[in-house]
Amino acid sequence: MSLSARLSAVAALAFAALLLAVPARALEEGVEYVRLPVAQPTETGDKVEVLEVFWYGCPHCWHLEPTLNSWVATMPESAAFRRMPATGARWDPHARAYFAAEAMGKLDVFHEALFKAMQVDKRRIYSENDLVKFAEEVGIDPKEFRAAYESFAVETKLAKAKEMQSRYGIDGVPAVIVNGKYRTGPSQAGSTDRFVEVLNGLVAQESGAKAK
Repeated sequence: MSLSARLSAVAALAFAALLLAVPARALEEGVEYVRLPVAQPTETGDKVEVLEVFWYGCPHCWHLEPTLNSWVATMPESAAFRRMPATGARWDPHARAYFAAEAMGKLDVFHEALFKAMQVDKRRIYSENDLVKFAEEVGIDPKEFRAAYESFAVETKLAKAKEMQSRYGIDGVPAVIVNGKYRTGPSQAGSTDRFVEVLNGLVAQESGAKAK
């Protein structure tokens, strides 16, 4: 192995260690994360649910993607990760599009591509027609996508997301909900690195509670 390859491998291992590291200092409730007034139901069974709430038009959400993807690749066996699109007047079309792609089994080709189109290519993809055209660009049948976008199933998921967003007390993204009990994020934690530490600490805490 060449020197550059060895250095790359060491760097990758160091980053993975950071993602799984136990927090260097105690977590500060009410500062780095908040406890929700009422614990909310989760959808991951016996696993500790880590739920990201995001919006495709949010640059902070885009910048968090690589960190979260790396964390998911190395997360503890006791944890499970899922996403929920943010809802609201301007956010609803993107939420519907996410749920439509999910219903079609096309998130793997749609999710990152839409993020990149909006955040890297600076494209304005906001309306239903914009999103249908974009779906076609990435190889999704536009008629099927529009049908899914306008379906009762997607409307039901959107309504549930609106309710849960309210229950989580989310008024900005990105936000991460841990096990239906805690809300945190990079801005609240103070930095992306500290956010990862807070996330690991909360997951470890909840994993320990489930094991008892």
